[in-house]
Amino acid sequence: MAPLRVLELYSGIGGMHQALKDSCMSAEVVAAVDVNTLANEVYKHNFPGTPLWAKTIEGITLKEFDRLSFDMVLMSPPCQPFTRIGLQGDVSDPRTKSFLYILDILPRLQKLPKYILLENVKGFESSSARNELLQTLETCGFKYQEFLLSPTCLGIPNSRLRYFLIAKFHPTLFSFQVHGEILTRFPDQDLKDLIKDKVADKLDEANYSVLSKEKNLDRSTGPDCSSKKNLPKGAFLFKLETTEEMERKHSQDNDSSIQMLKDFLEEDNEEMNQYFLPPKSLLRYAFLLDIVKPTCRRSTCFTKGYGHYVEGTGSVLQTALDVQCYLYAILDILHSLNQCLNALR
Repeated sequence: MAPLRVLELYSGIGGMHQALKDSCMSAEVVAAVDVNTLANEVYKHNFPGTPLWAKTIEGITLKEFDRLSFDMVLMSPPCQPFTRIGLQGDVSDPRTKSFLYILDILPRLQKLPKYILLENVKGFESSSARNELLQTLETCGFKYQEFLLSPTCLGIPNSRLRYFLIAKFHPTLFSFQVHGEILTRFPDQDLKDLIKDKVADKLDEANYSVLSKEKNLDRSTGPDCSSKKNLPKGAFLFKLETTEEMERKHSQDNDSSIQMLKDFLEEDNEEMNQYFLPPKSLLRYAFLLDIVKPTCRRSTCFTKGYGHYVEGTGSVLQTALDVQCYLYAILDILHSLNQCLNALR
């Protein structure tokens, strides 16, 4: 078979290109399109041989699309119009204009692509933009399936729930297709196992090593993420969280189907010092931070507010495992002081 000709829209730094490469499919990205100059510089570094179009999607004519004669489209349209913490402007948001242009162009192509993959945030599934997408796909004769998936589905310790749609221009349905339903899990266990194996192979190739300090960590005592014992009575609650929230975290950290964070970490080096959280900030915001350790099997999604806001912008990694007792002692004192303040109020 000739390699699939792939068009990568909203290419960013090339995440989808890398995923395509790791899938081992016989494919060639014939054009990548993005207007972000910084992202384009990174993309050129990652994939110097790929034609990169630094222009708006609306600036690409129908003839230019036809000349590419692509078999597959990969795209991740701007998420700001659909994100749950945004204004949710949907199709009225100017940032949706390029996506609507794609939906207008698609039925008019000389040759429809064989496959389409689209990714976006949770919230897209209830948008008018998504409804227009599905209507366009049905008009063109595509078969499609939607998903809401997180990396944890593949054993990766990060919660990042995202919307995915896969479509194919073929008369037969997907073997796992469910009409009118957005799947929240991988329907094919063999496929899930295959992807997890690929992730594991990549980690082996990278030869990530466990931090030497961690080898001496007693995993059966203390508030360690990998503890297999029941939650200790009176265990410390981060972020003034409820017992239920703490139990949920404990359950996640004991889910052996998910890899530990340490499997994805590079060895400690001096350059990492510039990213350390100052002790003053730690003492001030300890109750709001989501603190995880290399032995944890969970972390929260990173957002553009990371480093600018404390809460809800991503987890903070505790690397100084040899001083963990002091850290928890400080946090315990802060917790007690907070209880006293609440009682005085």
